[in-house]
Amino acid sequence: MRKKERFEKVVAWFQENMPIAETELKYDNPYELLVAVILSAQCTDKRVNQITPYLFEKYPSAFELSHATQEEIFELISSCSYPNNKAKHLLGMAIMLVNEFKEIVPDDVKELQKLPGVGRKTANVIASVVYNKPAMAVDTHVFRVSDRLGLTTNSKTPLETEKQLVKYIPRELIATAHHWLILHGRYVCIARKPKCADCGLKELCKYFSRKAKKGEEASI
Repeated sequence: MRKKERFEKVVAWFQENMPIAETELKYDNPYELLVAVILSAQCTDKRVNQITPYLFEKYPSAFELSHATQEEIFELISSCSYPNNKAKHLLGMAIMLVNEFKEIVPDDVKELQKLPGVGRKTANVIASVVYNKPAMAVDTHVFRVSDRLGLTTNSKTPLETEKQLVKYIPRELIATAHHWLILHGRYVCIARKPKCADCGLKELCKYFSRKAKKGEEASI
């Protein structure tokens, strides 16, 4: 199957079976999503959603957060992964957002990456979720699912995966496709024991095909 055809079939399946795909992080404005995405690095959305209500109650805007201490932020986020680094990043982000961006979260990926704690993945999430821009954020789920399905070939880095995906996914669907791949990886195409028997994409999946040819259970 040619790559273009594979993409078309995968996109069509998601459009039919997952017409609504959104982030599972809870937020009410761009500032809150930015904080939540920074916290979500190597941490589950469920855990982040348990932390942020208390954080946003005390620091409802970047202005309030910029006047906190790193220690105060740490106390509120200590149950997430790498709280020391994230507390430092959140404080630095808030200060820069106030001083250089007048508390307005940028819509440009390059501008976003100037903020402490914001790498390309986080910047792409903000650009796509908040501003509906055609930005493909590649996390571990997107990287894994894209490779298994055969949407990417010999990709060694998130950036390589991003470039291959945006080349074939229609521009107007890129923001949604990011969530398709994440949610599929989170609940079906999980890392250690993918639920191939329950997957509607298995007939298109290179991973499943390789397992079938070897006479193995595809879920192993």
